[in-house]
Amino acid sequence: MNGLWAKVPAWQWLSTYSRKDFGDDLLASVIVTIMLIPQSLAYALLAGLPPEAGLYASMLPLVVYAVLGSSRVLAVGPVAVLSLMTASALGAVVGEGESYALAAMTLALLSGGFLLLLGVLRLGFIANFLSHAVITGFVAASGVLIALSQLSAVLALPGGGHNVVERLARLLGQLDQVHGPTAVVGFATMALLLFARSRLAPLLKRLGVSAQLATYITRGGPVVAVVLSIWAVGAFDLIEAGVAVVGVVPRGLPALELALPSLDLALRLLPAAVLLSLVGFVESISVAQSLAMRRRQQIFPNQELLGLGAANVAAGLAGGFPVTGGFTRSVVNFDAGAVTPFAGVLTAGFMALTAAFLTPLFHDLPKAVLAATIIIAVISLIDVPAMVRTLRQSPQDFAAMAATILGVLTLGVELGISCGVLVALGLHLGQSSRPHMAIVGRVPGTEHFRNIDRHEVETHPRVLSVRVDESLYFANARFLEDQLLAWVTARPEVEDVVLLCSAVNGMDGSAVETLESLNARLRAASVRLHLSEVKGPVMDRLRRTHLLSELTGEVFFTHHRAMTVLLGRQAAPSPEGALPA
Repeated sequence: MNGLWAKVPAWQWLSTYSRKDFGDDLLASVIVTIMLIPQSLAYALLAGLPPEAGLYASMLPLVVYAVLGSSRVLAVGPVAVLSLMTASALGAVVGEGESYALAAMTLALLSGGFLLLLGVLRLGFIANFLSHAVITGFVAASGVLIALSQLSAVLALPGGGHNVVERLARLLGQLDQVHGPTAVVGFATMALLLFARSRLAPLLKRLGVSAQLATYITRGGPVVAVVLSIWAVGAFDLIEAGVAVVGVVPRGLPALELALPSLDLALRLLPAAVLLSLVGFVESISVAQSLAMRRRQQIFPNQELLGLGAANVAAGLAGGFPVTGGFTRSVVNFDAGAVTPFAGVLTAGFMALTAAFLTPLFHDLPKAVLAATIIIAVISLIDVPAMVRTLRQSPQDFAAMAATILGVLTLGVELGISCGVLVALGLHLGQSSRPHMAIVGRVPGTEHFRNIDRHEVETHPRVLSVRVDESLYFANARFLEDQLLAWVTARPEVEDVVLLCSAVNGMDGSAVETLESLNARLRAASVRLHLSEVKGPVMDRLRRTHLLSELTGEVFFTHHRAMTVLLGRQAAPSPEGALPA
């Protein structure tokens, strides 16, 4: 038992936990809780669920992740993007007469189960198919959709629409129906939050407040907005004026129970759960790895799958909805000095106290305030500078990003991500199917070989040295053969072709067959084919084929050795600056 417990990630920090660690974690948990309370309520409404679902999703999942997760500072809970995906999935699947809350719990259970399966099978690499460009585009497009949907709530207008064009058209067409008091509350909240985010900290520093304390105070902006808005509702009788409020939020802790959905509902939700799981995992592990690097700590992807999977199962059992590691809360947790995942356990405890005793205080909380909180939170998701950098650095990645953004905005979340993934894979396959190949020559006085089009190098007319900068497989092998034969045809004096394989990390059966065909065609033209600098795994593969026994030339350990053997050691360079003959 002790050996099994020692393998649980929590044992690594519990075994050395100190009183100082507890003090640091306690401070961080208080700050994160202040931030999480309004966010959990707001994200529940964004997902189309009652506000208490956000509280439920912010308790048990945090405790479970603290035991099984590998990150010391990742703050798990409801996030804007997954809340939007939850609303999109449930809106498309839940039929009349079916329980929306039960469907949300089912979605969390399915997402958690899928992540656990990936973790057990150690298949975390599957998430790599969601490239950074696709995720960035999806998050940016989600930010636009979230902001539009919540702007309708700020203006007290009915939302809806299948895409951004319909949503925007519906919003603009109803501007004459804006509810004034609600809009005042919403925009005042946004102004307050923007001030707290960008202006408050510098102001406090000028007043002599320490930089760390000023940062902590600014994190409490949403709570201040909540408190002020609740006071304003009572002071100005805003309910009578028509301002919508949260209303009754049930007091108490969630009842842990497994309400089984119908098999039909589970199957309808399964595709969305898989996609939601992958998006949440990629977003979460990106945050975890970036923060872990700053403390020279390590993140284990497969262990993260188990931690996040178990956290989502816990969210489903507790009546919540899918959760993951949030960027903003994790950064706040990190900056506040959290040392171990116990900060998450303490946060869960504070959230439980909130659900047990403080929910009546939220009765007069205007929904417009929660909507404004979400809008300000998602503004940072639309990272225009990152898009510009991607366009400059990699037009291919930008194309995948643009496809994802357009797809999400016009076709919806699931189809939008699918478009981005397909474009990214298509561009990658297109690029790898035409690998970079270069004729190389020796840098004078060295044993190094470089592209003849980029460097002043020595070559010899009887030997054609070619470097291929890609692993060889079925999609690009024919291109290699055609390009080599074209170069040989254009150089009738060539007697030897040396294929420099230093960048070839893998070779499938189709590529081997293509090399066998190339070898035979060069033999017919009285040209020998040689290989150089073949890596161990590739050589292991070639030894199981007929290529080595039928090769007209040799396999050389280095390219320098190949040129030395083929051209002779003592001959002088030709007048044209060629290698020794």
